[in-house]
Amino acid sequence: MDTNLPGRKRIALVAHDARKDDMVSWAWEHRESLQQHQLVATGTTGSRLAAEVGLEVECLRSGPFGGDQQIGSRIAEGRLDVLIFFWDPLEAQPHEPDVRALLRIAVVWNIPVACNRSTADFLVSSPHLGVDYLRELPAA
Repeated sequence: MDTNLPGRKRIALVAHDARKDDMVSWAWEHRESLQQHQLVATGTTGSRLAAEVGLEVECLRSGPFGGDQQIGSRIAEGRLDVLIFFWDPLEAQPHEPDVRALLRIAVVWNIPVACNRSTADFLVSSPHLGVDYLRELPAA
């Protein structure tokens, strides 16, 4: 089974505490591209992107308070198309099971995922980002 991802993507932005400055800096670099899409983020990350970069962002709960699970739920419901998640591989997270579940659900539902700045650069510069894209869904 396949589904069409629209040209205006629904992009989730998540960053652990140690990576939030990097996410803000990255978003400044790609502000023009990001403004063309619908943005959703976990609480603090989204608040910073709105305040410091001037992006329109729907803010969900903070990651440790259920934001990662909210993002995962939207992916499973087909309400998010891309995940950019700057996670911190060097610091244990109290909500590690939620982090693993989020990454797992993104792979299961076959959405593009960037976990570092280089991959995020490649993803937002892809010719597929701004056009419709046929995505294969898992067999249910």
